[in-house]
Amino acid sequence: MDIKDIKDMARPLDGAGVSALLRSLPSRPLLLGLGEARHFVEELGEVRNEIFRHLVEHEGYRSFAAESDCLMGLVVDEHIATGAGTLDDVMERGFSHGFGAFPANRELVRWMRAYNEEHDEKLRFFGFDGPLEYWAASPRQALTGLYALLEGPLPCDEKALDELLGPDDRWENEATAMDPSRSIGRSDDARRLRLITDDLVALLETQLPRLGARDRERAALYARTAVGLLRYHHGMADDSPARWGRLSALRDAMMAANLRAVAEHGPALVFSSNLHLQRNKSLMSFGDQTLEWWSAGAITGTYLGDRYAFLASALGTVGDDTPSPDTVEGVLSTLPWEHSLVDARRLAGAVTRSAPRVSPDFAYFPLDPAHLDLVDGIVFLPRAVRLG
Repeated sequence: MDIKDIKDMARPLDGAGVSALLRSLPSRPLLLGLGEARHFVEELGEVRNEIFRHLVEHEGYRSFAAESDCLMGLVVDEHIATGAGTLDDVMERGFSHGFGAFPANRELVRWMRAYNEEHDEKLRFFGFDGPLEYWAASPRQALTGLYALLEGPLPCDEKALDELLGPDDRWENEATAMDPSRSIGRSDDARRLRLITDDLVALLETQLPRLGARDRERAALYARTAVGLLRYHHGMADDSPARWGRLSALRDAMMAANLRAVAEHGPALVFSSNLHLQRNKSLMSFGDQTLEWWSAGAITGTYLGDRYAFLASALGTVGDDTPSPDTVEGVLSTLPWEHSLVDARRLAGAVTRSAPRVSPDFAYFPLDPAHLDLVDGIVFLPRAVRLG
């Protein structure tokens, strides 16, 4: 493809370009997803922060959602709203997956707090992942948080709930990731907790009018998370070959449920892996399996339609990993700008013979040339440095 043709589909990445992209969409999105081609690429985090600042200052965005534990995210949201806790403490307790150590996240939280100190219309922060790694957290925080917000008669007393939950470490045993027999997700206690949780969620629906807006939001989050965690733990005890595909699907379904709640505070910028935000099915190699499931972006798009938009990110050369010239990333590497914003649908019609990129970095998720028509735009960085 001629460089002139590629340049006609792209422009330097700046605020004006982001605004122009938003105006080109069929509807103003409630959620604008910005995908990560790879976690812990500092330059991409810095670009994300620049985009979010522009969206706040020029497009009326007031919320940011990160691929991080939804309950831990409450710590960050409280900090940017009130200044509670030190920044060091918030970065340690407010993020999962090691994202609290990511410098761009620290700068984002600092900036959001400074903005809220100077403006009446406040910014919000949301984690939208479940309390999960490859294993899962105890449902204690979610269940006891929901229980405390409800009025009786309740399906059990606090002592009975505590006894059924038991020690958190029996839920959070990392060995369950590879050994289903170590999971308690299908134990009698877990089954009873699922029934109690169903009763508590039903009771919440009957008591919504008595709760203030903040408590309604918090109770709904606790309810979604308790249900999701107990489903996930049930799946952890599955010893069939379909286990990890089902767990991946359950995780993205939890993400999608949280994103629908974030959309109520939209417009919001959502930052997560391309794998979670794309509109097509996700594929991932896992041992000798290829896992396949519908992504959180695909599920969210089913609910929101044109009110969900997706910008994929892509990287050119990362260390010794240089894309082949016949891949999408190789084609985009001929662009002359430090950062580019690319019209993905126009590109899709022009690179029909591109080969998928094969990267030696297992954590890099390349652009799929077969699904570029499902992407609203591409943020391309020709050279980047990963931190981990």
